Amino acid sequence: MDVIHERCAGIDISKVDVKVCVRVPSTGKRRRSEVRTFPAVTSGLLAMRDWLLAEGVTVVGMEATGVYWKPVFYLLEHDMECWLLNARHMKSVPGRKTDVKDSEWIARLVEYGLVRPSFVPPEPIRQLRDLTRYRTEVVRERTREIQRAEKLLEDAGIKLSSVVSDLMGKSGRDMMDALIAGERSPGRLADLAKGALRRRTADLVEALTGRFTDHHAFLLRAMLDRIDACTAMEARLGGRIDEQVRPFRRRIDLLVTIPGVSTRTAEVILAEIGAQMARFPTAGHLASWAGVCPGNHESAGKSPTGKTRHGDPWLKAALGQASVAASRTKDTYLAARFRRLVGRRGKKRALVALEHSILVAVWHMFTDDAEYADLGGDYFLERTGKTRATRRLVSQLNQLGYQVNLQPIGTP
Repeated sequence: MDVIHERCAGIDISKVDVKVCVRVPSTGKRRRSEVRTFPAVTSGLLAMRDWLLAEGVTVVGMEATGVYWKPVFYLLEHDMECWLLNARHMKSVPGRKTDVKDSEWIARLVEYGLVRPSFVPPEPIRQLRDLTRYRTEVVRERTREIQRAEKLLEDAGIKLSSVVSDLMGKSGRDMMDALIAGERSPGRLADLAKGALRRRTADLVEALTGRFTDHHAFLLRAMLDRIDACTAMEARLGGRIDEQVRPFRRRIDLLVTIPGVSTRTAEVILAEIGAQMARFPTAGHLASWAGVCPGNHESAGKSPTGKTRHGDPWLKAALGQASVAASRTKDTYLAARFRRLVGRRGKKRALVALEHSILVAVWHMFTDDAEYADLGGDYFLERTGKTRATRRLVSQLNQLGYQVNLQPIGTP
């Protein structure tokens, strides 16, 4: 087997230390291998870097172990080529598992070019990714607290969510604040309704009749405080994200031209895939990395499943929201594609197909620096031909027992 990288290293990372194996040329055609252990603190990592530079190492491979790979990767990325490797792609020989042998195995895989590095974006995109992911977690936590508040009201016999569409809207919050303050009269609570909700006063009186106690008031106050804290943190993160995406404003402007993609979704997509597509040779590579294309599970000439791979869960969540929104648009290619697939493949597969289409469009838009060009809601009809579509529909009606006479619109 040919040696691809003459001077390389493999690193097995743990919380307390790192095992580093260096593979370099020796006398003749022989290769020299040396393993050293360094503590995972900054001083130890600096000593490791000095040793790697002294050995002339040009490529370093390391396994993605939790978050412990980050200090090592960030310290070395400016001095040599760093490969973050997927653990599933580099399983060692069973029964011979030690940290030292893992580092040796990683070094050999890198030496012969048997593994591929994972995508690690540049530092500005990594910072944006940290912000968008944390904002997503804050929004999810707020949603969980809202659900807890609704369950607490149900426990007290208050059926407010059955009448109010938005429990955390102005009317709902005023009623809950009044309950916490000690107001128990359903009539007075119903009078706090705003706008069109005042027309449902009778329903509100019935819904607000329960057994709300001081115990419920204490818990509801704690939940509302957490909801308000999450809302404030979301706004704070949003301001920081606006500053972080300023150098990439052109990319955001391109993304929002896609039907179903909002500004917030565009920020998540940018944070996950980066602003440059050089890492992904084709749109298919990007879709495969993201996990929005059929999986490949062939055995004995058969493919029992086409289930998608895990991919990037943060990106898939944002694409899922965009695909749902795009499927509800009017006279767009994405909506037409959804309607074309949902009948025979189901809603979930149709939405995944829209995610794939959106990501393919993003790759081309970033590569060509061009806005989204919608093919139109009648794309599939024009592609197959109106005559063929008419013949198919008439045949279906004939099979159902109807005789059809067609007459063009506008003909007297």
